[in-house]
Amino acid sequence: MSEKIGEVIEASTGQFVAECYELHSPPPLGSLVKTSDSDVEIYGVVCNAATESVDPGRRPIARGKEEATEEGIYRQHPQLSKLLRTTFDILVIGHAQGDELYHYLPPHPSRVHSFVYLCETDEVRRFTQSLDFLPILLGTKAVAVDEIASACLRQASCAHDDKRTFLVKAGKEVAVLLSGDLNRLNAILRRIRA
Repeated sequence: MSEKIGEVIEASTGQFVAECYELHSPPPLGSLVKTSDSDVEIYGVVCNAATESVDPGRRPIARGKEEATEEGIYRQHPQLSKLLRTTFDILVIGHAQGDELYHYLPPHPSRVHSFVYLCETDEVRRFTQSLDFLPILLGTKAVAVDEIASACLRQASCAHDDKRTFLVKAGKEVAVLLSGDLNRLNAILRRIRA
């Protein structure tokens, strides 16, 4: 069973935002996660995470001057866990209906309050057997998209029996997609070396 890590709080066809159930516990950058819209499972890549005040008008203030550890701050001020929240942003890169995987955007966004799960190793392997999701990922206008794509490929490689073979295959696919942009291509290839 996949690990439930959060809940959708904002959704569109191409991306969604989830809030973590545990403060300071977002999935790693580049992780493959999933949520659903009735009979459609929606897959995405974690592209950002943030911890902030639940009230956008109130910024957290420093509280640790007299504390020796960060844990001490939370012990002295237990209300902080209710006043702060950790969210993570996900770029949608595919979906599944039944046993069929599709490496393109789903017909509908996920529902707000849908659960978000961290994909298990077998799911990551199955989804990344085909690299047809790379054009969506590399074509997004997200900040630091090359870092996100590199992190995604490194994370995915851990699910494959032969990491190096997967990364070589991925590198070749990235080379085709970014053949006109050698600077981006070289930056990604440097970051996914096996």
